[in-house]
Amino acid sequence: MLITISRQYGAGGSEVARRVADALGWRLVDNDLVEKIAARAGLAPEEVAGIEERTPSFIERLAQVLATATPELFPPATGTVPELSEATLVRITEAVVAEAAAQGRAVLVGRAAPAVLARERDALHVKLVASRPFRIRVSATRLGLDLKDAERVMQQTDAQRERYHQEHYARDWNDPVGYHIVLNTEKLGYEGATAVIVAEAGRRGWK
Repeated sequence: MLITISRQYGAGGSEVARRVADALGWRLVDNDLVEKIAARAGLAPEEVAGIEERTPSFIERLAQVLATATPELFPPATGTVPELSEATLVRITEAVVAEAAAQGRAVLVGRAAPAVLARERDALHVKLVASRPFRIRVSATRLGLDLKDAERVMQQTDAQRERYHQEHYARDWNDPVGYHIVLNTEKLGYEGATAVIVAEAGRRGWK
């Protein structure tokens, strides 16, 4: 029993996921998953805060973190982590997501989880959306930026997420057909979106 939360930037994915996990008593697998791995590897949490952006320097740092935390995913080496392509990082991320999902009763945020877990029968895939002005305001408040800079971050992040899904999974990130439910958090509010997801979990008999 799994719930995946995909989200447009600024649509409140982490907040809704937290509320859903709390309501169901399930585990929340959000950015804190990578932050915990980073802590074990001796990196500061802020170094993994930009997981969705995946700049080359971030890819290198995250690869080092994951190699330290999950050495079984890497071929034997001389004690140093080889330079990794994004495709290799995708494989590692898939393994981390699959490991988290294997324990069941989890709410997973991002990391292309609907694609990675597409064959899981007991999975509910949700996409959260909202209007651009709403998401810009939310992003500006959260990031402490002016509206123009917040819009730039939002556009870059969503473009990267769209590219990531298309390039590695041949999936249209924006296609509602790829999800069981698409919810507008601007119209429903976080509480309303949470209620819809929890109600569907209940309808499926998930306790």
